[in-house]
Amino acid sequence: MSNSRKVDTVRLQGLSRAFITSASLFAAIDLELFTAIAAGDNTIQRFAKRAGIAEVNADRLMAMCAAAGLIRYRGDHVENAEDVDRYLVKGKASYAGPWMTFVRPAWKRWGELTESLGRQEPPTVIGRFDAAMTVESARRYHEATASVGFGSGRRFSRHVDLANRTKIMDLGGGSGAYSIVAVQENPGLTAVVFDLPPVVEVTQEFIAKHGVGDRVSTMGGDFTKDDLPKGCDVAVMASNLPQYNREIVQAVVSKAFQALEPGGEMHLIGEMLDDDRAGPLDAAIWGLYEVFANSTGMAHTRAECASYFENAGFVEVEVNDFIPGILVRVTGMKPRG
Repeated sequence: MSNSRKVDTVRLQGLSRAFITSASLFAAIDLELFTAIAAGDNTIQRFAKRAGIAEVNADRLMAMCAAAGLIRYRGDHVENAEDVDRYLVKGKASYAGPWMTFVRPAWKRWGELTESLGRQEPPTVIGRFDAAMTVESARRYHEATASVGFGSGRRFSRHVDLANRTKIMDLGGGSGAYSIVAVQENPGLTAVVFDLPPVVEVTQEFIAKHGVGDRVSTMGGDFTKDDLPKGCDVAVMASNLPQYNREIVQAVVSKAFQALEPGGEMHLIGEMLDDDRAGPLDAAIWGLYEVFANSTGMAHTRAECASYFENAGFVEVEVNDFIPGILVRVTGMKPRG
């Protein structure tokens, strides 16, 4: 008798309907289901009244959220799953609703992926982050991503010893989260956030909000083309890796190597494919997302990212998980002599 598992369509059906789960999550965030549950409006009747929807629709949405593992039934009421309670309850410092719905504006475009893949016009270098970006669009973007950006910045400062460093260049730093947290936790450290001119206007707002204007500065430009800041002994390029192709990332890492002080270090943090290219899913998603921006961007493997460092001249190159399954950190040192 064969022990092989019967092949069926269950997995494929799940993939084909995954968009329904996403739509249900978005609706639950819109109607503040998880916030209602945390506040005690944790029955179908109470949530329906609070949200202003019919009880039958509240029942339908809550059943879907329970099936997706977002909430749990407990007798006559429901409770949030642990991650939902932490990140999707409005009013909590850890609220990440804007980040969870960050890709929602592309909803319709994902339904037109086939047509987008067939597009023939030449790609641009940085796609949706091009010269057409305005201060307003930059503000919307970074306000949506700031909650996870500052979380990553705190993680970076826990993982990396910056006590004896003097100045960071934060390439594509956006909100400045990595730099702001780093100088807050290291009294002798300063930083410069290098990003597109409309973006650094928003960066300055975050810098002022956190009271570090005397230690974090900004520099407007395109780090794929323009000269990088001088006098830095740390370079960070975080969460923008899939926006660029191999040649551009190699060029930026090489420029950073040249700009760093002897003995300096670089950290490249981003979504990276495993070397067998079989995942993780996040890296593949963000690489594919660049189709809609018509950029040169793509998913990079861990080994490819390590090679960018080695080709540039960095030594002691290491590849480590930053957020397992999501972000990877590649590091390298510039020799002192």
